[in-house]
Amino acid sequence: MWSRRAGRRGPCGPEELRGQRREREAALRKARRQQQLVSKRLLREDGPAEAGAAPLENQEMQQLLRTAQRGAGEKEKEAALGSLRRGLQHPQAQRMFIRSEGSVRALIGLLTSSRAALQLEAARCLHELSHADDRAVAEACLPSTSYLLTYLSGHSADFIELCLYTLGNLAVESEAVRKQLLPQGVISAMAACIQSPHPAVLEALGYALSQLLQAEEAADEIIPRVLASPLLQPMLRLLRPTPERGAGVAVEFAWCLHYIVCSQVDNPLLISQGALSTLAELLLGLAGAVSEAADTGLELLACPVLRSLGNLLAEESALAAPGWEQLRDERILVAVFVLVKAFLRCQSGLVPECLWLLNNLTADDPALCTALLTLDLIAPLLQLLPLSQVVSVLVLTVLCNVAEKGPLYCQRLWPGPTLPSLLATLALSDPEVVGQSLELLQLLFLHWPEAAQNFIQQSGLQALEQHEGHTELQDRVRVLKETALRGSQPPPASCDPTPPPPLPAL
Repeated sequence: MWSRRAGRRGPCGPEELRGQRREREAALRKARRQQQLVSKRLLREDGPAEAGAAPLENQEMQQLLRTAQRGAGEKEKEAALGSLRRGLQHPQAQRMFIRSEGSVRALIGLLTSSRAALQLEAARCLHELSHADDRAVAEACLPSTSYLLTYLSGHSADFIELCLYTLGNLAVESEAVRKQLLPQGVISAMAACIQSPHPAVLEALGYALSQLLQAEEAADEIIPRVLASPLLQPMLRLLRPTPERGAGVAVEFAWCLHYIVCSQVDNPLLISQGALSTLAELLLGLAGAVSEAADTGLELLACPVLRSLGNLLAEESALAAPGWEQLRDERILVAVFVLVKAFLRCQSGLVPECLWLLNNLTADDPALCTALLTLDLIAPLLQLLPLSQVVSVLVLTVLCNVAEKGPLYCQRLWPGPTLPSLLATLALSDPEVVGQSLELLQLLFLHWPEAAQNFIQQSGLQALEQHEGHTELQDRVRVLKETALRGSQPPPASCDPTPPPPLPAL
């Protein structure tokens, strides 16, 4: 979900223009709300031949289970469980297995064996079942969750990693599983796991936690428990990639943070705990690391970082929070444009994410609007207009943020490619893009009448005429034409214009 600071414009003057923004952008937020990234992970080390084994018949699976329970030796038991695990890679076999009375119970009995090798093979069988597309398979594994949670406090990093991925797969599939995990203490168990020194365990923990945080009931039942647990500070710490951990851990916990922020359960708490500073540092680091020569995979981390930071900036408490001054640094703007340039090459879907952050950065901050102008970033911004409808609306919204700051900003905004770019958007048929262009022109004409004169000279009134019959736009077109005609009138002869003062300093 995307959040934005309250807008502040309406169709007649700056104050009234501020009134309608929120309503229009509410629709944009709704249209752009991202679907949650529900997925499952599978830890499988089999080679192609094993992974392609034929499905087992029910009798064969039962025989393998009996052998695993009562075989002549440990090797024979392990081999039987290994064969069963490979057979359970097939959906048909998974469904047969859970329908066979006592099968899951027998497997859980092997999971609790005193033999570590049998425990591991039984856990791998459960992991295969957890990856099933059939929700009934996940729910059949429900009795195993208490044991999987218990084993999270064990000493084998590989076993803990396997249990975490299995729990994550089960949790995302079934509300019944989640309802059982919570009273069993899954959040406390995860809070203990987050202290692990093993990167693979931490990455698996981030995955399992993100699966819980995506649940429909997360905002009411899960996220409050997470925020009240000792998970938050270590989670923010793990957002920073290190050579030892790599980027995988940071990616998983960045998505966790994104789901928490989107829930809006207690974003002021996240801000008070230093989330803004952490995300600002991450943004600068991403911009410094991004390469134009190859796809580095940084978009996996950039996407949740951009979304989380942009949405936290929509909170009123952000303006007085630790880390806000760091975000007012012009280096943040440069970092956003560096990422835009990199993503244009191979990840254009992330460009709107960058622009949404830029929108929230500039909404209430004259200093950052000044930086956009002094760093000559308006032209690169206008060059993005043809990319897509969403990008066009966001670019125009950022320009409105600048223009609403007053005459000095409009005067600096107007020269150069702004007029031809706006005339090009008026030639489009999309009502949202055209509407945002009308809003920007209204601000420019009100604050800087010379813009109205240039607009009329460049056949701007004729460009407006094609939208006079559009129900959504006709009133705004009429008001804009009136504003343009008033602004195009020459000033009284007695008027002695004085040079405008400089823009506010950063």
